[in-house]
Amino acid sequence: MSKETMSFQTEVKQLLHLMIHSLYSNRDIFLRELVSNASDACDKLRLEALSNEKLFEEDPELRITVGFDAKARTVTVTDNGIGMSRDEVIANLGTIARSGTKEFFGKLSGDSAKDSALIGQFGVGFYSSFIVANKVTVVSRRAGLSASEAVRWESDGTGDFSVEAVEHAPRGTQITLHLREPEGEGEDAKSHDDLLSHWKLKEILKRYSDHIGLPIRMKKRDWDEKKKEYVETDDWETVNQASALWTRSKSEITEEQYKEFYKSLAHGLDDPLAYTHNRVEGRTEYTQLLYVPSKAPFDLYDRQSRHGLKLYIKRVFIMDDAEQLLPNYLRFVQGVVDSSDLPLNVSREILQESRDVRAIREGCAKRVLGLLEDMAANQAEDYKTFWKEFGQCLKEGFGEDFANKERLAKLARFVSTQSAGDEPDVSLEAYTGRMKDGQDKIYVITADSLAAARNSPHLEIFKKKGIEVLLLTDRIDEWVLNFLTEYEDKPIQSVAKGSLDLSKVKDNSSDAETKNEEKAREEDQRAAKPAVEKAAKVLAEKVKEVRLSERLTDSACCLVSDEHDVSGHLERLLKAAGQKAPERKAILELNPSHPIVKALVAESDAGGGQIVGADGNQVSDGVTETFSDLVWLLHDQALLAEGGQPEDPAAFVGRLNRFLLKGLDSGQI
Repeated sequence: MSKETMSFQTEVKQLLHLMIHSLYSNRDIFLRELVSNASDACDKLRLEALSNEKLFEEDPELRITVGFDAKARTVTVTDNGIGMSRDEVIANLGTIARSGTKEFFGKLSGDSAKDSALIGQFGVGFYSSFIVANKVTVVSRRAGLSASEAVRWESDGTGDFSVEAVEHAPRGTQITLHLREPEGEGEDAKSHDDLLSHWKLKEILKRYSDHIGLPIRMKKRDWDEKKKEYVETDDWETVNQASALWTRSKSEITEEQYKEFYKSLAHGLDDPLAYTHNRVEGRTEYTQLLYVPSKAPFDLYDRQSRHGLKLYIKRVFIMDDAEQLLPNYLRFVQGVVDSSDLPLNVSREILQESRDVRAIREGCAKRVLGLLEDMAANQAEDYKTFWKEFGQCLKEGFGEDFANKERLAKLARFVSTQSAGDEPDVSLEAYTGRMKDGQDKIYVITADSLAAARNSPHLEIFKKKGIEVLLLTDRIDEWVLNFLTEYEDKPIQSVAKGSLDLSKVKDNSSDAETKNEEKAREEDQRAAKPAVEKAAKVLAEKVKEVRLSERLTDSACCLVSDEHDVSGHLERLLKAAGQKAPERKAILELNPSHPIVKALVAESDAGGGQIVGADGNQVSDGVTETFSDLVWLLHDQALLAEGGQPEDPAAFVGRLNRFLLKGLDSGQI
């Protein structure tokens, strides 16, 4: 087949541009990525050969070789792994077959520093070659295909690539990078000439790829006494340890090696926040090397994206993204599990049903939670970073992992009315440790934002009494409260649901002031009762009840849900998501000491009571138009204050305008 020229997928063009312009300072990662891909190709051959040994052909010893040609200015990475067919070359090197790609590119800002971090989250992969190369040539033959079915792929990274059939006997893939010429002068010069040396390539391989479980070979160099320089020989030397990092003893592995293995695993640039490496023995034997990342991947909440650990069985690679090895709420964890017990022909379906896998999942979950507990106790700043990146994900565990609910509750962090800023830094343990005398519940409020939560009228009595309230503003929080109902035998109650009794909690007022306030409030409540009954008639089926409030001190009114009803916040979230919300009738609470409610009482008194004629028919219910308008205004005002919207905005505006005109006519405005 003749040479065919094709265009890159649009997203690939964008990625290539970013690679060249944003990642120069991290350019050495290109070799890490190519070697990692070569290792994966060998792993895949080993896996496919389990059912078809002929794929090894006459070359069963898997390896990776790295070389360079100083005169031609090329660096070459070769593997004898699975290789690629023509269709696979086009699919793997011309497109990004990954969900969430468009969302990823939508986050790019044009700031090279920020964008390079995002690229790290996305995974740099093969395209990092163009950081150092102005042309890349790939020759590949898939295992099982003839030498004449090999394919050559070539591109300068600008927009197009060519594909053609070639004769190539060796199995696997050979990638040749044609290095860019030096650019600029002085301190600003960009040169890759140092890559055209044995020691530099060897140093990069030792730093980034020492953990690779396959031998990485380079041509050996010996000192030539006549030429007074090192010369290349025909012998090969292995430049890495060639043993999988997780199989080594912890005492043999340095901190730097753990970090570099993580970067290779995650195809990223950032160090992990924490890691744990353990050999588990017992009924189920396996090795786990688990990392907590410092940055959330861009597709963490994409349901179509696979997130999971790399699964090996007796050091044989089985699959990427084995999500069955961890609960879904811990899907952000990166790492490797190497089992001694699972069958080599395991499938995703078998993983779901296996008793051994369930034991591995439970063991890995406990290790990760233990790692997070240690971080929370001893590295507070790192845990703040973790919670910012993965807090919402961890909260999913309250509904998924009942066995570890108490541990999750201790790990949760919140903003509270006592927080100095907007960072969630309050644990339930800290909250309960400073509960006031007489307080027997943990109080929370859910809202769309911290500003809405902090300014909610539901908090007024809590502010007066100095009671701390947790401010929950993540969308998942309403769902979490269905499962997180108590902590250390202390019930968790929303301040916007049910009745409220804080009589056992004293505020900062003196006893004399408190008695005077209580006496005045009792008088106001007694005077307001007839108006409350009339207000209930006006609102009729719109509300479940109209009652006098025990939680308001400054505002005129608020809406609350009955104890077992959904909250107004959850109702709005469900409707916004296009889901049917359970039927809810709110309770309107009125503050009898507020001037507007006192005006409502006065208007009620002016309207009189219910009048019944001699024939038994009702002549008047004592409700004036002004009274009715004011009741509806109070209801809609309470609805707005909790983040809702009046059902009839035009009627709301009409009533408001009538009161404004009355105020203007009377000269009181």
